[in-house]
Amino acid sequence: MPSKKKVRFGVMLHGPGSHMNSWKDPSVRPDASVSFAHYLEVAKKAEAVGFTFALVADGLYITEKSMPHFLNRFEPLTILSALAAATDKIGLVGTLSTSYSEPFTVARQFASLDLISGGRAGWNVVTSPLEGSAKNFGKEHPPHHLRYEIAQEHVEVVKGLWDSWEDDAFVRDRESGAFFDPEKLHRLNYEGRHFSVEGPLNVGRSKQGHPVVFQAGGSEPGRVLAAQEADAIYARADTLEEAQAFYRDVKEKAESFGRNRDDLLIFPSISPIVGATEAEAEARYQEISSYVTIEEALNFLGRYFEHHDFSVYPLDEPFPDVGNLGENSFKSSTDQIKGWARERNLTLRETALEATTPRTPFIGTYERVAERIIEWIDGEGADGFVLNAPALGKDLDDFTEHVIPILIERGYYTREHAAETLRSNLGLPFKESRYTKVNA
Repeated sequence: MPSKKKVRFGVMLHGPGSHMNSWKDPSVRPDASVSFAHYLEVAKKAEAVGFTFALVADGLYITEKSMPHFLNRFEPLTILSALAAATDKIGLVGTLSTSYSEPFTVARQFASLDLISGGRAGWNVVTSPLEGSAKNFGKEHPPHHLRYEIAQEHVEVVKGLWDSWEDDAFVRDRESGAFFDPEKLHRLNYEGRHFSVEGPLNVGRSKQGHPVVFQAGGSEPGRVLAAQEADAIYARADTLEEAQAFYRDVKEKAESFGRNRDDLLIFPSISPIVGATEAEAEARYQEISSYVTIEEALNFLGRYFEHHDFSVYPLDEPFPDVGNLGENSFKSSTDQIKGWARERNLTLRETALEATTPRTPFIGTYERVAERIIEWIDGEGADGFVLNAPALGKDLDDFTEHVIPILIERGYYTREHAAETLRSNLGLPFKESRYTKVNA
């Protein structure tokens, strides 16, 4: 009998949780977004049950109508560096923008995190969808296609800088006085349309070679970028069929660039709400839904559409035609929301409430949710999942205490970390230096 494909999980460290008002849930601290104790508790809990990585999302622009715990939260690299010293095995993935960060700084920050953590760092590449971000950096917000063109070049530069030193470049020979081997130092001398970077980076390579590169973006340019450059994709899908189509498309794109399809991993985001019975799971869903007023839901929805004011439309009429709003920001998300509304004939009220507390395939009994996870894994809809728990208290505990044991019993999961590095625990090969290959 062929061995079963093991499920890998990441946990989204999203302050109190993924729900816009998760701070209201009694199972989490209301100040969780800036509580190191909370982040450490969640990271250690996820590490103890065998989760492969923790991922910290980020954004660069807020208004008074933003999600409450977005108004006051940690910068990703700072909190991950603190967690690196307090954990041993779990991977640590941080979000950083290619549109508003310089490649040299990004390369240095993640190379440092990689060394601090012993080879457990990952970079979640984003292009920053919110147009308001430009106001905080004195720039023009690039249009969607240009953001991905910049991102492609940015990632190339960062990867080049990570290869500034070969693995054995630092000899530190006290007798000869040689600290490093000059022949194993390489300047990048990159000249492109958007960046000019000489190098070298003043940080060497880690146990895994390069930090793991994640990519978050479901639009066509995002898929191309992932297929060319990413090791893993943080994805979204509402159904198995959508997940399978995305999985197949991105893997085929990777192969078209000469890559092995197994070296690009797909991690859909899921927000499980589980219970011992369907009624218990439904009661929990209703409890989470009750944290949101319709006014808050309209504000939440508006964030995806360039902070559009949806309060001017009738609530109980069909979702309004908003034209191309959101095309230059959360394109894949706005396409998805408009698709829901159109296909299911939802009113504006229903669309807004659905956006805040979606009814996903991962709501139900412990057994049903475990079976759905297995179905997506066996059906080539996912290589693993990012657990985006509505509340990083009860909902995380319910999942780890009741769903994980079912996956273990059925042979789809293990609590053991197989190796020391994030790359190895994802089943990805060590990232060889481009210069080591040349000089071998």
